[in-house]
Amino acid sequence: MKTLNKFGGYAAFYLAAAYITGITIFMVVLDYLNITNIDQKLSLLVEKQAMFYSTNLLMYVFFGIFLVVLTLALHERLSPSAPALTKIATTMGLIWAGSLIASGMISNAGIAPVVSLYGTDPEQAALTLITVETIATNGIGNGNGEILGGVWTLLISLVGLSTNKLPKALNLLGIFIGSIGIVSVFPGLSDLTGVYGITQIVWFMGLGVTLLRAKEAS
Repeated sequence: MKTLNKFGGYAAFYLAAAYITGITIFMVVLDYLNITNIDQKLSLLVEKQAMFYSTNLLMYVFFGIFLVVLTLALHERLSPSAPALTKIATTMGLIWAGSLIASGMISNAGIAPVVSLYGTDPEQAALTLITVETIATNGIGNGNGEILGGVWTLLISLVGLSTNKLPKALNLLGIFIGSIGIVSVFPGLSDLTGVYGITQIVWFMGLGVTLLRAKEAS
């Protein structure tokens, strides 16, 4: 258990760092949120394709892998006290991780075809990019609402609160974050995913500290 606590703690810190880095890249470096014209998106992708590829790895593929580690560490910590609910939470966490990994891999697989088409058929390149974004980013990647991450965070926090296996303040924050994630899936509320992501950075850091301290205590 000491080893899994250690891995889970470091994984939680990676998830927080990935959020911070990804948000900085998309909002500051690429200014992607303010680019709504598909032609501008295509031009930016062609110019910065290596950055898009690396960011997808960081925020989706590697994020999903480290999320598996954290999910299993939390399962081992919580399951002895609440086995049934912890199993549901663990399953949701693994599904969420799988969806993020798939999203990142599909997004990266679509970069080369879009860039290749851009030089010969810009309209087809635009259609391909729209298709990839719709499927990978907004669909599989939970861009239209953080239902999977919201349910997982909420369940983990409810188990932690009922069993006293995680700090109370961290659990209350997690319940808030999980609720925001679930609500964000409803039409017109998808902008709440920003609140969800920013507050989850704090939650992940809290989990990292908790798990590493548990390892030291053990």
